[in-house]
Amino acid sequence: MAAMLGVGYYFLRSNASADDYFVGGRNMSAWHIGLSVVATDVGGGFSIGLGGLGFLMGLSGSWMLFTGLIGAWLAAVFLIPKVHELGLTGRLLTFPQIFRSIYGNKVAWAAGLISAIGYLGFTASQMLAGAKLASASFPDISLNTSLWIMGVLAVVYTGMGGIKAVIYTDTIQWALLMGGLILIGIPLSLKAVGGWDVVVETLPEAYFSFTNLTWQDGVNWLITIVPIWFVGMTLYQRIYASSSAKEAKKAWFIAGGFEWPIMAFMGVLLGMFAKVAFQQNMFAELGFPAGSDIDAEMGLPLLLRSVLPVGLMGIMMAAYFSAIMSTADSCLMAASGNIMTDLFKKYFPENGKNNMLKSQVVTVVLGFLALSLASYMTEVLDLMLYSYAFMVSGLLVPLLVALYGKRPKETPALISMVIGGFSTLILTRWADDLPYGLDPIAFGLIASVLAYWFSTKFLTFKFNSQ
Repeated sequence: MAAMLGVGYYFLRSNASADDYFVGGRNMSAWHIGLSVVATDVGGGFSIGLGGLGFLMGLSGSWMLFTGLIGAWLAAVFLIPKVHELGLTGRLLTFPQIFRSIYGNKVAWAAGLISAIGYLGFTASQMLAGAKLASASFPDISLNTSLWIMGVLAVVYTGMGGIKAVIYTDTIQWALLMGGLILIGIPLSLKAVGGWDVVVETLPEAYFSFTNLTWQDGVNWLITIVPIWFVGMTLYQRIYASSSAKEAKKAWFIAGGFEWPIMAFMGVLLGMFAKVAFQQNMFAELGFPAGSDIDAEMGLPLLLRSVLPVGLMGIMMAAYFSAIMSTADSCLMAASGNIMTDLFKKYFPENGKNNMLKSQVVTVVLGFLALSLASYMTEVLDLMLYSYAFMVSGLLVPLLVALYGKRPKETPALISMVIGGFSTLILTRWADDLPYGLDPIAFGLIASVLAYWFSTKFLTFKFNSQ
């Protein structure tokens, strides 16, 4: 924690402009960017999500992060060359600014609102996830105390140092997570359950197959995760922060390679070890005897709590807290950038007086707003997370048209954003059984495509008629 605050303070002293604060002066290296990208993308949900998939289906769960590799490498080839050039020539700081340069202010403002709400919710959810992990691991510390310790830390170093502090602390946090898993989590867990031979004897054969999933699983992961790499505000800030398009592409290839196979297999293996430990009745003293109902995502935290001794447990928790904070700080910077640059730009003019101080104040205020949401209104977090589905299904089609279409049009883009986003939102909230078992985002994206196409045709017909 002291190290994280030290990094924030260092960049507080060295940052000189909004460019430094939000995009790192546009001179960051590929390795720092790449590790920051993968830490942000995998970090927060890694400890729970991948472990749960390994607990449920074994090695096939690793395909979830294979879609991350696909998304990263597709973005490197098709997105970064265009976006980095636009960012450099237009001195862009956020993702919605691309929409402003192509569609106009209305589309950019709508995109900024969607992005800001989504990332504020993500920040709160990551803080809450870290607090729950801390309070479960250290019973003497209450959930609320854990939340404020972790939340204030993340808010202060992010507010002080901006994107440079985020990227450099991400690198440190990523090293902690990797070291914790490779040197502590995996070997001690494997030893505790009796070794690999016991794992093979205990788990069904399907757990060691790469086909232990339905086609719907693969499609849902593909349409949910790949678009993230094209509409995620946290990723655009890192593209702009790269010293060149070549360095940005290299960073994305690095990130994809870390996601799959490295992180994917480490995550599902720990989930598999947790499944073996559960069947060996190792969780009985914690209230989960073998054969009882258990949430798959509880397996990994219970495993670590059961097998790690004092001291090593602390190191492992530090690794997981690092992973969670590496996502929270990036989401906070994204929301801050949206507020200042996309929603209330007239109050924060470029090269305005005290822009650095204003940036820091906005970031800290948003951070404490996220903390308040996590403290007092945890039921709101689900609604906040819906906005992420809104963001993907609402923004992907207008973005692709903006970058690759011949004549991008403002009104069809707005209609596409609203219909695509709200279709996903409504289906997520109220539809229990969708055709073919597909995710609501699939139908939201289809609605977004159709909305853009039909509105374009209608406007063309109306213009020709006149």
